Formats: sequence, structure tokens, C-alpha cells
Amino acid sequence: MNAETELKFRISPGKLSSVLRRGSSRQRRDGSEQTLVSTYYDTNKQKLRRHGLTLRVRKIEGRYVQTVKSGGAGRVTRGEWEHEVSGARPELKKMGHTPLRRLATAKLPRKLKPVFQTDIHRLSQPRRVRKSQIELAVDRGRISAGRRSRPVSELELELKSGHVADLFRLARELERRTDAELDLRSKAERGYQLVAGSGGGAQHAEPIALTPELPPREAFGMIAHSTLRQITANAEPVRDMDAEGIHQMRVGLRRLRAAISLFADILPRASTARIKAELKWLTGELAPAREIDVFLTESVQPITGHGVPQRGARAIRKRFSRQRTAAFGRARDATRSARYRRLLIDLIEWIDTGRPRANDHSSDDRTISAYAAEMLDRRIGKARKQGKRLNDLDPMQRHKLRIRIKKIRYAAEFFKSLYSHRDQKELADLSDRLKQIQSALGSLNDFMAHRELATEAALTAPPSNRRAQAFASGFIVGQEREAADGLIKDAAKQLHRLRRLRAVPRG
Repeated sequence: MNAETELKFRISPGKLSSVLRRGSSRQRRDGSEQTLVSTYYDTNKQKLRRHGLTLRVRKIEGRYVQTVKSGGAGRVTRGEWEHEVSGARPELKKMGHTPLRRLATAKLPRKLKPVFQTDIHRLSQPRRVRKSQIELAVDRGRISAGRRSRPVSELELELKSGHVADLFRLARELERRTDAELDLRSKAERGYQLVAGSGGGAQHAEPIALTPELPPREAFGMIAHSTLRQITANAEPVRDMDAEGIHQMRVGLRRLRAAISLFADILPRASTARIKAELKWLTGELAPAREIDVFLTESVQPITGHGVPQRGARAIRKRFSRQRTAAFGRARDATRSARYRRLLIDLIEWIDTGRPRANDHSSDDRTISAYAAEMLDRRIGKARKQGKRLNDLDPMQRHKLRIRIKKIRYAAEFFKSLYSHRDQKELADLSDRLKQIQSALGSLNDFMAHRELATEAALTAPPSNRRAQAFASGFIVGQEREAADGLIKDAAKQLHRLRRLRAVPRG
């Protein structure tokens, strides 16, 4: 097995050629040029993809090379097994030392079919960075699945020898010069999305598969990668000013920040603090877009036809529509910025190469099963204790309780695969109760923000519309105040029913 350590970037076609021109004359002379036609195989039910594997046969200058890849998509280092084969069809007898052997039933060869194809023109050259040897490759071409196809314009950096820190050093240099943006999707993943007819809109969180014996640090890496993939997958929808894309990127950010909090005792303080600050920046750039969009769609637009003068309803709707457009533009600009591109590189380096906290030996012999059980039990206990005083909490304290509930809910989602099928029902019941509490407290939090927005709209309206906007604003605030009492009762009821889990993760 070879361990493939690489970073992939999407880059505008106009800047691809400039990447290779910047090398030394010797590097350009030592470069190579290839046409790579690869066919990816799987079953009709995509059994290989579901097990985290890809199988391709690539034609290179008249030869056929079969490749199996494993490892989490988006990871810097992945397992890779290559064998030369006699033709375009896979030869399973040469897969005995690959992870594919676990799936290699007698029927598998008949079930494997071409799923999609890539046709890539690759220019590559070696780069020396300090004492490390890195291959820089520029790919142009297409991914095709039946009548569907998508262009490819990518830059790949593969560490051939040396230190992974040098790989990131070169990545940052190229990002500064070319605006290259880290892309966690492999060509295989993009091909599967093409087959499914997806990949263009907002992307939701993907399932996380942990095994009970994993060390907590490794489990955190898998969880963090999943959340980072949700963040990057929604960059294009955010740039298209898509409301759901903005929401899903914010969900990805919240999930990652929650994971950092849940695993805080094993993460290094200094580098983690820097990452948290940058995640907070990006969250802040997206927050106004989501808040104003929710206010406009759930509070402003519904008041039309409910006894509010049309003049006032129209004026306040127009005002917040303009604000929403501006807020969406702010979110779009954040994801187009160099700061965002640098954050992605910093994140994946921190996730994949970050060291455990110095002098921390408490978690050396723990598995993620034990870690998860202890974490959930402790956090549920604290939430129950605070929830008993819900009616006495001020808005800021309720907000902090909501965040605590949200982290427990994300933890239950992260650790779901650690529980047996029988015990997952109890976990699902817990998640449902947490969701209801989070929703009620979230609505209360939204009401506070909406009150501020409505009050500001009334106070700053032009004289010609001031009375009408004040009436509309007062109507909104009055409706939400009436609903608040019911929400507090709902949250208190579910908090009273919150119980520690009897089920434990498999160990």
C-alpha cells in the first residue's frame, strides 16, 4: 500500500497555466504531460462508495492501471493500491491486499459496472520545498456520466517525500498567487454526485461512521472532516446568495465549533484558540443574512392581510428586503475572500497534523466509546440541572442553555454509529427531545433579535411612513410576545423529561 498525501484545489482555468510557468527552468524541463482516461467501477447500489472505497481503471499511454483508494474523503492522507492490469476491466484477483477484499464475494465481478469516466489532460512538475519533494499537477478535462458532464479545472499537490508542513507551505504560496481554493471533493466524489444529479445546491451534513475502538483524537479528526466538508460544499450556494446554502454553511460551522468544545480537553490550546477565532469570524459574516432572512420570511411577510395597513406592511417588507440583499452580499464576499481561503488550509492542516495537548496523559488509553459515554452523561446532567430554573433565567442565560442543548444534540449525532441498532432508538428519542428544546429556546432567542429589528425599523423610518411602520413593527412584536409564553412552557416540559442515557456505546 502507498499512503497518498495530497491537497486538491479548484482554480480558475485562466490561472492554471501560470502555476507551472513559475517553476525553475529545470523544474519545467523535468515536468511531464499526460492524457489520463479513467473509468470508475461500482455496483448498481454503489456498494464500494458506501464502504468508503473507490475503484478505477486508468489508461495511461497504452497501459492500464487499476487503483483502489480508501480513507475519509477530504483527508490529506489516503490509502492507495495500484496494479497494472491487462485491459479496461478490473481484475479482482489482484485486490487481495486491499480493503476491497472484504467485499469481494463471488458475485462482485459480475456486479461491477462502469459508473462514470474522467478524461483529464495533466501537466505536472516536481517542486522542491526545503527538504521535501512535491509533485505539482494541473488538471484540465471533464467528468462524464451518461449525457451529463462537468468541467475539471484543478491543481493538485502531492507529497512525494519529506514533511507534510512543506506541503502546506507550498499550498499557502499558491493560494496567495492564484486564489486557489481548497476542494475536499475527489474526482470520484464529484462523479458520484454527477450520477445522482446532485452537487449544485445546498449540501446537508453527511453521516459519520465511527468504530468503538478509535482513540478520541482520531474520532475528532473524522468528525471535524465531516463538518469541514459541509462548510466547503456550501461555498458555491453562498456565493449564489442561496438562503439554504447560507443556513447549511452556518450549520457546518456550528457543528465544527461544537465538536471543538466537546473534545476541548484533548486539543492543543494555542492552535485551537486561533482556529476558533477564525471560525467565529466566518460565522459572524453569515449571521446577519440568516437572521434577517428568517425575520423577513417568518415575521414580516405573514403580517400582510392580518389587519396591518398595507402601507406599513409594504414599507417594512421593502426595508428588510434591502437589508437581506446587503447581508447576503456580505456572506458572499466573505467566501470569496483570501481570509476564507486561508482558513480552509489552516483548518485541514490543524485537523490532520495537529498534535494532542501537551502533557495530557488522561485520554491515552481511552476509546471513543468510553469518552462519548462519559461526555454525554456529564453534559445531560448539567443541562437538566440548569433547566430546572428555566423560568428564572434571563435571555442571556437561556441563550447559553440553548447552546448547551445544541452541543448535546450534535454529540448524539456524532456518536450515533457507536450504539447498537437496538440502543439507537433511545438515542433517537434523546435527539428528538433535544431538538424540541433547542427549537423552543431558539425561537425565543429569535424573538429578542426580531424585537430589536422591529424597534429600529419603527424609530428610523422616514416621516412619511413612520406611523405605518411603527404599527407594523408593534404588531410583529405583539404576536411574538404572545407566542413566547407557550415556548417557555414547551421547553420546560421537555427539559423535565430529559434523562441520562441507559444505553452505552459498544466497547
